[in-house]
Amino acid sequence: MSPRALAVYDGSGIDGSLYTRVNGWAQSAPHWLNDVIKVWSAIGLGLFAVFMVYAWLRARGADSATMAKVLASPVIVVVAYGVNSVLKSVVDELRPCAQIRGSVSLETCPATGDWSFPSNHSVIAFAAAIALWSVSRRLGAVATVFAALMAASRVWVGVHYPHDVVVGAVVGTLVALVLAPLAGRCGPLVDRMRASALRPLLGTGAVPVVTHGYQPYGTRQH
Repeated sequence: MSPRALAVYDGSGIDGSLYTRVNGWAQSAPHWLNDVIKVWSAIGLGLFAVFMVYAWLRARGADSATMAKVLASPVIVVVAYGVNSVLKSVVDELRPCAQIRGSVSLETCPATGDWSFPSNHSVIAFAAAIALWSVSRRLGAVATVFAALMAASRVWVGVHYPHDVVVGAVVGTLVALVLAPLAGRCGPLVDRMRASALRPLLGTGAVPVVTHGYQPYGTRQH
């Protein structure tokens, strides 16, 4: 047996019973609810792109560090996806819809070779959401709620075990927590970009508040 074959394993021993329970709920749920969840699971990641565009529009009037974090958010998502792809190549976990007898997936069960662990959807959603926390707590909180809904939907439609989406969420979160603060240090680069032909795209940044008749200590003329 090749080393590659040894890496393929059955993840049902971890939380297969929970997956089966959720799958049973999905099978007995109203068709309209399953249709909504199926559509959300399939195209919902596009909402996080909308969140990033909204953050960019708001950051045009914010300081350069904030704009740097906004510009870095898609890069953070790509890096998180890359890290997750490495994990997928190391751990070849069969999809639950292909492993557990009697399970039903609301979308086509991915073929062997499209491994289950960790969930790409969860990684992308949580990397985007946590990256946005560093830009706006309110926007980050909203995005995190939708990231959790995305992760849950992947189990509901039958293509992931619960541990797949939990680990995916952790991977996306950790990558964003490491990279977002580093992106904030690129504020001086954004300052230079704002002084170039890119200014219409990046905005003018935050305007300093000036109080008439007051000069900060150390700036008064003697």
